[in-house]
Amino acid sequence: MSDPVGSVTQTQAVVQAADVRAKAPEPRRQPVPVDKVQLSSEAQAALREAVETPAQTAKEASSGDAQAKRLLAKQEAAKESSAQEEARSTTHVVA
Repeated sequence: MSDPVGSVTQTQAVVQAADVRAKAPEPRRQPVPVDKVQLSSEAQAALREAVETPAQTAKEASSGDAQAKRLLAKQEAAKESSAQEEARSTTHVVA
């Protein structure tokens, strides 16, 4: 027969995983470097021309801007070329 067990005291060291690992130092956040750029007046003008709307280009061309006129002529020629190419590739079936 077995004897009933009375009070049992266990003395076992409990080691937590966090205690075993050395804590890594908090990374220091470095400020993000910022570069400042100054554009020449020529570069600023080129940027304005690059982001110009078709309506603005047409307005400038109507008031005599040579560059705007050239751009409109170039766009018109591209449209005509595209339309001619489409007309050549279109097949008409007559029933």
